[in-house]
Amino acid sequence: MPVAVVASRALLGLEAPAVQVEVHLSGGLPAFGIVGLPEAEVREARERVRSALLNSPLPYPSARRIVVNLAPADLPKESGRFDLPIALGLLAAQGLIDPARLEGHEFAGELSLSGELRPVRGALAMLYAARSQASPTRRFVLPLASAREAAVAGAGQLLGARHLNEVVAYLCGTADADALHVPAPAAPACSQAPAAELADVRGQALARRALEVAAAGAHHLLLVGPPGSGKTMLAQRLWGLLPALDPEQALQSAALLSLDGGFDPEAWARRSLRSPHHGSSAASLLGSLAAGRLRPGEVSLAHHGLLFLDELPEFDRRALEGLREPLESGCVHLARAARRVRLPARFQLVAAMNPCPCGHLGDATRECRCTPEQVQRYRARLSGPLLDRIDLRVELSALAPAELFELPPGEPSATVAERVRRAAECQRRRQGLPNARLEAPALEQHCALPGAERRWLAEALTRLGASARSAHRVLRVARSIADLAAEPRIGRPHLAEALQLRRALGGA
Repeated sequence: MPVAVVASRALLGLEAPAVQVEVHLSGGLPAFGIVGLPEAEVREARERVRSALLNSPLPYPSARRIVVNLAPADLPKESGRFDLPIALGLLAAQGLIDPARLEGHEFAGELSLSGELRPVRGALAMLYAARSQASPTRRFVLPLASAREAAVAGAGQLLGARHLNEVVAYLCGTADADALHVPAPAAPACSQAPAAELADVRGQALARRALEVAAAGAHHLLLVGPPGSGKTMLAQRLWGLLPALDPEQALQSAALLSLDGGFDPEAWARRSLRSPHHGSSAASLLGSLAAGRLRPGEVSLAHHGLLFLDELPEFDRRALEGLREPLESGCVHLARAARRVRLPARFQLVAAMNPCPCGHLGDATRECRCTPEQVQRYRARLSGPLLDRIDLRVELSALAPAELFELPPGEPSATVAERVRRAAECQRRRQGLPNARLEAPALEQHCALPGAERRWLAEALTRLGASARSAHRVLRVARSIADLAAEPRIGRPHLAEALQLRRALGGA
């Protein structure tokens, strides 16, 4: 058989377009060419496949001219996932594997020089994307570790192999598929792991309340205060207050983490918590398509989870401005040359910053050394449109040591988390999504105000110079406050508290 066709898949974000690996053997000078927009690691498959076949040992057509076409030709191909289908295509083209045995199968895997199969990046993402495309009887043959990861998606039938010889034996009928079958694991409970205890935070009643409201409605939160006031301590405790993910959210989050090699079989059903350093570049925060490889950024790896940005003004300005799109739309678009990729990025932002460069503006215990111009330049690193997209902005004050030791512990995390869970469940029943994501006309329907409250809010927002976006965010926050109080309608106390929770940095 001079031409063999083996089915595989590329990986483009959370999409997995089908790829036909066509292998042709002909006479002429010995050569091995790969066409179809292969990146460097795909072109290097020639040496890996050759050594793997020779060391298996399986026949390698060293005296023939070999052409491998990865179709469609206009789709870029990257990573070593095509090693296994190329090797099988060479064997089928020599007549050593019956082409009928290849039908109904898809293959992916990187080969070592000895023929062992190595895991491929994004196995779960590939099967997650294939769920809606492949038949339930479709069989996917992957390296064993990758098959165990991909089995979480529950798509098709997973076969896992450790060596090329095992795959060849299965296709030749000398090995049973049951020996390679990888069952779908039991779905773990989508619950949070034990987190830092909120009761450890003394004082800071307004900030603690902001944490509760943010968790209840999935609102973005900015904490402003001097060093040592507890900003980071509070932000780290928000994760433990968030309600559990539903199974579909957990699976999508795990699929994105698998793109970066961060899939955790023990904790994939939990919300992710990402804390990039303030020296991170825009590419690491938002993602990139450099060198033909998609690298999801922190905003996508935090999908359905928490993104904590400490020292917010110290981040690169381009990175901060790049947050505006995902904060508003819940996705990020990456482009390079002819490639366009859309990645989900529905994260919850919690950020912390000092009020000024030295950190002690408004601190009753230490004197600020910054000039008004320095304070203005420091705060100007955060643009108005970015701050407008943050629902809650709260100022913290430093506590004196004597006051710190005298204050009693606050409410424990479990008590607050239970109120958050009830509020989130109320939102799910009423509108099917968190309050922070309400858009018109749902916003008008679920956040409707009586005439007196509407006029009062309009006057307050006018005095504060708030934008239309700020007005909508105040309504969403007020809706979450009302849900925490189990109130069916938004009242003036809820609106007043929502405005109070947006007052930091002179905002509304």
